[in-house]
Amino acid sequence: MRYYLVAGEASGDLHGANLMKALKDQDPDAEFRYFGGDKMKAEGGVLAKHYAEMAFMGFTEVLLNLRTIFRNLKTCKEDIRAYAPDVLILIDFPGFNLKIASFGKENGIKVCYYISPKVWAWNQKRVLKIKKIVDHLFCILPFEVDFYREWGMEVDYVGNPLLDEKASFVPDPDFRTKNGLHEGQLIALLPGSRKQEIERLLPAMLSVTAQFTGQQFVVAAAPGFPVVYYQQFIGAKNVRLVFGQTYDLLNVATAAIVASGTATLETALFHVPQVVVYKGGTISIAIARMLVKIKFISLVNLIMNKEVVTELIQEDCNTLNITDNLTRLIDGPWREKMLSDYNDLAKIMGKPGASARTASLILKYLQKN
Repeated sequence: MRYYLVAGEASGDLHGANLMKALKDQDPDAEFRYFGGDKMKAEGGVLAKHYAEMAFMGFTEVLLNLRTIFRNLKTCKEDIRAYAPDVLILIDFPGFNLKIASFGKENGIKVCYYISPKVWAWNQKRVLKIKKIVDHLFCILPFEVDFYREWGMEVDYVGNPLLDEKASFVPDPDFRTKNGLHEGQLIALLPGSRKQEIERLLPAMLSVTAQFTGQQFVVAAAPGFPVVYYQQFIGAKNVRLVFGQTYDLLNVATAAIVASGTATLETALFHVPQVVVYKGGTISIAIARMLVKIKFISLVNLIMNKEVVTELIQEDCNTLNITDNLTRLIDGPWREKMLSDYNDLAKIMGKPGASARTASLILKYLQKN
């Protein structure tokens, strides 16, 4: 089979790579071409465009980069047409991928969507369009199955691919030594992988370091940025950087300050108490507050349908609030309650195997037609 995958950010690249690996296990003749990143490239096939040229966050940021987005869409459509795949596999990234899904449907290409667009968050009527342009939708959050069923759409819940990634993780016993970390308590800082979120969130995260002299702060740095980029924020603070070792860091961290996104769920799966932070552009946040219909922004709270982790958004994301929450996470009943909730979360999430289950379903559906 010839597969064309489209992933537009770091998490999609990770999940795309795992799915490619599973497809190769089940389809020895699998051929791949894709918009993705380094992890997908390591699995073989042809990388048509890197996600680093595609990811824009926030309403205003998207508007400012419309020309680039439209150019990427045009390139992607032309590349798909030239490749003539048996199936399109679209991974999250809905602003871009739903347009590609429409293109695929118009051109008679089977469309599989892996990791549901978050239509439950706002403008839920988009489900009606998804029903028309997506042949098979694979969800990774348990509550999404009931949501889609309410709109008359049957979807497959395949489990969460982060469980696969965590299950395959092998800790580096020399992680602390290699990175110059002491043997005491470590506070993990996960400011995200996009330039915009790093520049908005990392200064706020670092602003609390002086209040915690007994702990060492460590930034999980994105591979796409050099040391000097992070150093402009760190300055003379005693803060370490680690690149490409986020799971090793979470494996030994006492607590964490985490940018809203996939990393909040990863942190919870490693049973690291966390405070979730988010800052967006003023206009983007104002629009989001009018449109978004959900109570929480972190995946942990959304899945549990209650406040397990504190969310500090926009003006609440400040030194005083982060300090107060981090203090409670290092020791005491607040920490113990969060760890107990994490145990319940793990039961809801289920077992590893999302990539293999998704690959198996894709092949089953393709062989039926």
